[in-house]
Amino acid sequence: MPAPTPSSPRSTSPTASPSDQSPRTTVELYTDGACSGNPGPGGWAYILKHPSTGKEIEGSGGEGRTTNNRMELLAVINGLERLNRPSKVELYSDSQYVLKGLKEWLAGWKAKGWKTAAKKPVKNEDLWRRLDELSQLHELVFHWVRGHAGHPENERADELAVAARDAAAGR
Repeated sequence: MPAPTPSSPRSTSPTASPSDQSPRTTVELYTDGACSGNPGPGGWAYILKHPSTGKEIEGSGGEGRTTNNRMELLAVINGLERLNRPSKVELYSDSQYVLKGLKEWLAGWKAKGWKTAAKKPVKNEDLWRRLDELSQLHELVFHWVRGHAGHPENERADELAVAARDAAAGR
């Protein structure tokens, strides 16, 4: 099994007040999206792990007509929404779209009024805006994992996303 490729942390939280100086809890968030057709029925899933307690939460959902990129974004959004306080989030994804969007593209899109370098509207702007809001609450550390390469949590997230996609398709 190839090891995840770590990236540098992106601390996106606003300046903390003195009362916010307590150490952040570290959690692991594994996400995946699945789509049959593009567009077509799709599913998203996440696994949220708290390493120090061993607690694990899974979540998933689906839509009847969507795209794979929207499902990848919703997996991260729903995982982050499950957190009840600012945390250090080790985010594992097989989606370069999500990871590059957060690390490389988001700041430029915002600076250009949610336009791409080609001056076209950013696709999935609604979800990127929500993800931007959520990422301001947490310190995100990005890890790319190769999809379908035997990474246990990525494989489990894929199973959950495919099941949600199939349910959305009425299978």
